[in-house]
Amino acid sequence: MRATKIRRASGPLILGLGILASAAQVAAEGEEAIDEAYNNGSTSYGGNNWFEGTTLGGYGELHLNLNSDKDNAIDFHRWVLFLNHRFTDRITFNSELELEHSLAGDDQPGEVELEQAYIDMAFDGGMHLKAGLFLLPVGTLNETHEPNTFYGVERNPIEKAIIPTTWWEAGLALSRSTEGGLSWDLAVHSGLNMDPAKPFDIRSARQKVAKATAEDAAVTARVTYSGISGVTVSGFANYQSDISQGGGADASALLLGATADVQMGAFRLRGLGASWDIDGTAAAAAGKEDQWGYYIEPSYSFDFGNGKMGAFARYNEWDTGGGATDSVSVGINYWPVDNVVFKGDYTDEDGNDSFNLGVGYSF
Repeated sequence: MRATKIRRASGPLILGLGILASAAQVAAEGEEAIDEAYNNGSTSYGGNNWFEGTTLGGYGELHLNLNSDKDNAIDFHRWVLFLNHRFTDRITFNSELELEHSLAGDDQPGEVELEQAYIDMAFDGGMHLKAGLFLLPVGTLNETHEPNTFYGVERNPIEKAIIPTTWWEAGLALSRSTEGGLSWDLAVHSGLNMDPAKPFDIRSARQKVAKATAEDAAVTARVTYSGISGVTVSGFANYQSDISQGGGADASALLLGATADVQMGAFRLRGLGASWDIDGTAAAAAGKEDQWGYYIEPSYSFDFGNGKMGAFARYNEWDTGGGATDSVSVGINYWPVDNVVFKGDYTDEDGNDSFNLGVGYSF
């Protein structure tokens, strides 16, 4: 009887141990299969190897602004982190998180913003599809605005007042590049929503995809040609049938613009022109139906020690509906390495002058 009892007790024990052993084997084999699948590019989950497809980057810039018409200020203007992940050779995730003005919160000057978060799928023939939150293909700085990539401590005023850089929306975007230097972009996305307290002010109409009203979508398109060595030109457009998102203004808006970038050895010439045509009686009554701006910027760069030095001048003129404003900036950039820059410039805007210093980086 005792032996029988022992046999009856050991049967479930042996069976249980067998199940645990089998489960462990299955788990191990499953993890190996997941790792193999990830390494073959068929899944985003790769056990402990997820980090192999993940990259970090970012940029930042500190500004000192000494002004004749307002208080002097020093500001860590932007601290940005890029977090990207490659699922396969054709599918990637890209994101950008930004802290503006160093400190965010109630009664603080800064903001924390998600400027990009999208899936990019590559297809044959140079075609790409974006889905999510992305920067619109307009202007010279909206997509590429790391401080080491442009002259001047502050971004040019045309791409603040007329093109509301940085301008991101949510939706779908197609792009394609050809071997002949021709490329195009087409996006359908969320739109602007005019702030009633600032009627027809384009910059304040950005919703930043934060519980954004989605009554009226928008479309953006761009064509770029870079088939001549050192020359890149583009034309772009954005259209929305109502920038009040059904709020009663019934104001369609069309942005048209063009850019040019010519590099001839050490000499470079950049330029941008853009204009808004806003329809409707309310925009006309406010004097905001036509808003425009342009800049032209020659520069010259040369080797300086182990780094590079560059000098520039820029003329800007723009009108947001209250009369034309112009400004002139001159200054220098010094790059000890390509991804670190020290900047200084003098700017005269309608008789108000400022001296600006900055340091920036990207990685």
